[in-house]
Amino acid sequence: MIGVAPGDQPGPSTGHAPLCGILLWMQLTLAHIGSLGGRKDEFEALTQNYLERCSVYAPCRMQAFKTEGALLEWLGKQKGRTAARMVLLDGRGKQMSSEALAAWLGRVRDDGAQHVVFAVGPADGWSEDARKSASMQLSLGPMTLAHALARLVIAEQLYRAFTILAGHPYHRQ
Repeated sequence: MIGVAPGDQPGPSTGHAPLCGILLWMQLTLAHIGSLGGRKDEFEALTQNYLERCSVYAPCRMQAFKTEGALLEWLGKQKGRTAARMVLLDGRGKQMSSEALAAWLGRVRDDGAQHVVFAVGPADGWSEDARKSASMQLSLGPMTLAHALARLVIAEQLYRAFTILAGHPYHRQ
């Protein structure tokens, strides 16, 4: 294989995406329910900064939806070789360390997922339909966070996860 050292075969143990004749990319979308209303604030600028940093590792974007139903409808229309995976940010979800999130993201990538959507929900929480359609429910901790702050925190954690997978020194243990 071109660009792979002998004994350094791509796969979960090396942190590289498996190669099968084509370059596989996993796209990330940071979705949220509600509108930005044209307001630009410091949280949004920082969130965009982390998503741009993530784009070195995978295409990333942020998208707002007026309702949970609009998000679920959009998710159902996503075309690809594999179905888009949705991760709901929810206080009742699973708490993970940065390393565990990186390992999960690496497994999802290595399993061939094409699109992963991390979604910050409506103010009143996710419906049972949304919970059932999610691949995972993830908690950022027991405290309640403003939605703009939650988006910033998950954007930074996604960047941190990619740097852990790449062996970049951003993350210190």
